[in-house]
Amino acid sequence: MEKASNLESKMYVLDTNVLLHEPLAYLSFQEHNVVIPMTVLEELDHIKDRKHDVSRDARVAIRGLDEVLKNATPEQMLQGVALPSNKKAKSSSAGTLIIVNDHLFADSISGLPGNENDHRIINCAVYLQKQHSDSKVILVTKDINMRLKAKGAGLKYVEDYRTDQLIDDINLLTSGYKKVEGDFWEHVGQCNTEQHGRDTFHHVPKNLIPDVFCNEYLLDESNHFAARVKSFDDKHITIKDISVERLMHHHAWGVKPKNIYQGMALDALLDTSIELVILTGPAGCGKTLLALACALELVIEKGIYDKVLVTRNTPEIAESIGFLPGTEEEKMAPWLAAITDTLEVLHKGDENPISSRNYIMEKANVQFKSVNFMRGRSIQNAVVILDESQNLTASQLKTIITRCGEGTKLICTGNLAQIDSNYLTPVTSGLTYIVERFKNFEGSATINLNGVVRSRLASFAEENL
Repeated sequence: MEKASNLESKMYVLDTNVLLHEPLAYLSFQEHNVVIPMTVLEELDHIKDRKHDVSRDARVAIRGLDEVLKNATPEQMLQGVALPSNKKAKSSSAGTLIIVNDHLFADSISGLPGNENDHRIINCAVYLQKQHSDSKVILVTKDINMRLKAKGAGLKYVEDYRTDQLIDDINLLTSGYKKVEGDFWEHVGQCNTEQHGRDTFHHVPKNLIPDVFCNEYLLDESNHFAARVKSFDDKHITIKDISVERLMHHHAWGVKPKNIYQGMALDALLDTSIELVILTGPAGCGKTLLALACALELVIEKGIYDKVLVTRNTPEIAESIGFLPGTEEEKMAPWLAAITDTLEVLHKGDENPISSRNYIMEKANVQFKSVNFMRGRSIQNAVVILDESQNLTASQLKTIITRCGEGTKLICTGNLAQIDSNYLTPVTSGLTYIVERFKNFEGSATINLNGVVRSRLASFAEENL
């Protein structure tokens, strides 16, 4: 037992869901041995022909495995075939890929019934643990229940696949703003100030806020100071002085901010130099309302963009309602009811809100599109609103972001507490991924909209349920 705990040689047994989550996951284990049980290949084979997004990942995984093993003999596959070096890996030496026929192992090894695929994979890992006492055998799976069963069956080492996670805890996710204790200017002292037209920029020492990034907002306890980081180097941060008063006086399509967080969101949404705005926060904090109001302002009032394109993923919280009739836009209408509801709210003071909604949708050229049909498109000079983006994977979000051409502004909204996808968690959601990946990009801004403003009832529910 003491010898096993100090082992450097590791053997990773991969579950099917790891390869579906990241098809080339077997390249991420550096110089160690990676085992793919035959049951995993069978599951990939069954999934690859389904009409789901996960089928594409299964096909990518199968093609990748074939590329590694295409010239290997059966004996070499059992002994281990050298994996190609992974650019992201820290180690220069490559590991090996082993295919194991787990159907040859008796069910009694783990004591679990052999009629389930999960049990066969666990059985395989337990068998390898007994056969390779000089190695550390680790089962890697994203299935929590399978991890529990594996430990119960006697497997010492069980892990989740975390290689693609940029943060360990969702509480560490960037909020898009920082609060400085006390009065900001008391900490600064003297600084250089420049005036560019109506905008004032200050150059303050970097040691005041060491871990700053582009387009991050700065607030202090005086309730007067507010600024946005324009750029920074090793010694100085250049900040754009906005002030709380100016933030709170922003307005778009008749919508004014109800709190400082909405003020920061409006500032980023109305700034055409920021091409990607990510709005996170609880239900009822105003993400969709602000996104749509600013889109209409930029398209109709200011004429900067030509159209508004709204899209979202379509996971079903409850049972399927069957095939919907009509065109793509008519089929998407039930999923995008939040947008049409918001349009009615923006025009609730009109004599005929529904007629106003239809008129505005036509004038702003508001189009509803499905994520499924975004691949291969090139979207020019438009405001793209990606609603409920917490239900998308990193690869799906990459597909949408790479569709945005010149003169396009992308607004991603999402609530990480309301993920409907069976395959995602808050730390593995594509929304979390782009918040962390884009925080150093000078053309993006993230704002976490604290506080529920929908209603007193919604606020109480968010805090207490």
